[in-house]
Amino acid sequence: MNADESFLGRCPECGEDISEAWILVEYEKDDGTEGVWTECPACADVVAPEQTAE
Repeated sequence: MNADESFLGRCPECGEDISEAWILVEYEKDDGTEGVWTECPACADVVAPEQTAE
């Protein structure tokens, strides 16, 4: 991953890192926070990236 790509989280299916380049849809949740759906670059599933504590 390039240093200029922003890390969104990991694929809940395969664990691959997902960057902003893979965003398909951005939306606002009912609680006012932002959500995203992305394509996983490894398994090609459409997923909501999981945030990890680093």
